[in-house]
Amino acid sequence: MKTHILSLVIIILSIMGCQHTDTTQDVEKWKTEIMNVEKAFNDMAQKEGLIKAFEFYAAEDGVIRRGKKVIKGKKDIAAWYKKDVRPNETLTWTPTYIEVSSAGDMAFTYGDYTFTSLDSLGTKKVNKGIFHTVWRRQADGTWRFVWD
Repeated sequence: MKTHILSLVIIILSIMGCQHTDTTQDVEKWKTEIMNVEKAFNDMAQKEGLIKAFEFYAAEDGVIRRGKKVIKGKKDIAAWYKKDVRPNETLTWTPTYIEVSSAGDMAFTYGDYTFTSLDSLGTKKVNKGIFHTVWRRQADGTWRFVWD
């Protein structure tokens, strides 16, 4: 009887250990997904512009904070960018940290950004800072930001 119980305990611990390894592997896979999404988002912003990139990567209920204003919803985010973005403005960013939930449905990133623009005299202005983005996996498996 003691041998059976000991065998059962060893089997359970082995299964639990395997599950932990699988979860760790999944989280690492999801972190790679988020890094790839961040890169694709940044690349789209460079190639197709900020308006298109922010509209595409926003969740339907996504939120952005710009200055002292909070803009809620994909449509309002797109409208804000259409109204606010000027020619010759660029925004580039690179995440330096990624965290993903153990369920693989939420993630957040932060890192460095550089915003470049030209003033009315054509002088280049460069602003650097830290960004923070919260991502949520959508029903179709894609990642969209819910906070930027």
